Amino acid sequence: MLTPFGLTEGADRLYRFVLAQPGCDTAKAAAEFGGSAQALDEALQELTRLELLASDGTDSGQLYVVNPKAALDTLLAFQQAEIAERNRTLARSQAAAEMLLAQYAAQHGGEEEPEVEHLRGAEAVRARMTDLVPTMHKESLAFVPGGAQAPEVLAASEVTSAEPLARGVRMRSVYLDSIRNAPGTLEHAQWLTERGAEVRTVPALPMRLWIKDQELAMVPIDPADSAAGAVLLRQPGAVAAFLALFEAVWASAVPFGEAPRRSLEDPGSQPRELLRLLAQGYTDEAAARRLGISLRSERRLISELMEKLDAQSRFQLGQRAVENGYI
Repeated sequence: MLTPFGLTEGADRLYRFVLAQPGCDTAKAAAEFGGSAQALDEALQELTRLELLASDGTDSGQLYVVNPKAALDTLLAFQQAEIAERNRTLARSQAAAEMLLAQYAAQHGGEEEPEVEHLRGAEAVRARMTDLVPTMHKESLAFVPGGAQAPEVLAASEVTSAEPLARGVRMRSVYLDSIRNAPGTLEHAQWLTERGAEVRTVPALPMRLWIKDQELAMVPIDPADSAAGAVLLRQPGAVAAFLALFEAVWASAVPFGEAPRRSLEDPGSQPRELLRLLAQGYTDEAAARRLGISLRSERRLISELMEKLDAQSRFQLGQRAVENGYI
């Protein structure tokens, strides 16, 4: 019953006995327990420490089972933390093994690095990037979708960006226009530019992307869920294709520090991008995610577009957008 939570068999046996006979005294529990007095005392201490068992405080020491929810929630939280730490250790071990194999191959003239690597989970991706960043010599290119970035993601980005920027590596990153309404991400973009990085923004990005030295590209396994992991590509053709995609987006992006394009008349504006996404069949939720804005903001923007184009329905909005050449 309790051994899966890390408790001893003695504590589990004593807990089940008191659960079946609430109010039993310690003498009766000792007789039923069948072990040594020391073993009984250790089981009692273990259960009372976790607040799974309580005594009424009398000389007879009647024992009662306490509602286990709080204690079990704590035990589950500890186990989840242990699992997370084991996953991080495994990711670091996998990355270290790959580095050792690569070093062995380089020293012995053996196999080249694999053209495709699969990295399962966000921890494995972060660990692999930690290994690759020190070997970067010329340039780092990145698409950073998702709008406001989580604090832990921003902290990790500062760690991996500071050292290559100090070495003079050119760093170009494209974020969403919506980061201008996200203070933490906005501060991070400012931090990057102050250290020599180039940052631009666009209304929407096709996926998360990282290109190292024009020789390696990292893309998500699932573009809709970057936490699932990434694929590391070294084939020249694939890298060249992603490089061309980056340069095309970069050319149309607005430099950080300049006001983003807001006018419906501008092909690179957020309203035009929203019309394009809706025309492609995106739901409100999916379109909001691509733009990095809240669903409420996305719907407010649709209302503004309907008013501007004098449309009474979503269908009519699409018609008016086509008639005016917006899509």
